Amino acid sequence: MEITWFGHACFRLRAREGTVVTDPFGKESGYTMPQIRADVVTISHDHDNHNQTKGFRGKPHILRGPGEYEVKGIFVKGIATYHDNQHGQKFGRNTLYRYDLENLTIAHLGDLGHILLQSQVEMLNSIDVLLIPVGGGATIGPTEAAEIVSLVEPRIVIPMHYKTPAYKGTLQKVEKFLDQMGVKGVDPQDSLKVTGSSLPEETKVVLLAC
Repeated sequence: MEITWFGHACFRLRAREGTVVTDPFGKESGYTMPQIRADVVTISHDHDNHNQTKGFRGKPHILRGPGEYEVKGIFVKGIATYHDNQHGQKFGRNTLYRYDLENLTIAHLGDLGHILLQSQVEMLNSIDVLLIPVGGGATIGPTEAAEIVSLVEPRIVIPMHYKTPAYKGTLQKVEKFLDQMGVKGVDPQDSLKVTGSSLPEETKVVLLAC
């Protein structure tokens, strides 16, 4: 599988079964969304920086909430969470997604705004790659993100939704999350190619360039 980050919370997961795109953004984000083919597009919540579904090649299936889905052998589970730590009273609901494809399990936490409940952690057992917001603001920040990593215990962690030169909003930089994880000297890479046999034994943080 190849994982590519386009910025903010948008990734492409390209596997043998097909291609998944997460939380595609609009122009106001500061990032540029490429025109790509997708079989599945998942939307964590209805915000302009996460819900742009036009411009894809092909006719992707758009998934917008909790439930269990299967598209072309790609298995997706949407899990209900909140966009804040006040049971959604401030920013509303959020859906995190678990994807099973190419014998790997990926989790995308969307704009999660709270520490996961034990029942939610149990639904994320045996996660190989965790895509997690770390920039704070309307989502969890570096400290909460590091706590969730310790609860989920993924093999690979890829931070997202943090301050970059392209992003126009106010978020914290990824270095604060790296400090919380006790990680130094991580250089961004263009994409991550991963297989079941290449997974590290202990949790590893990977930075992707966008």
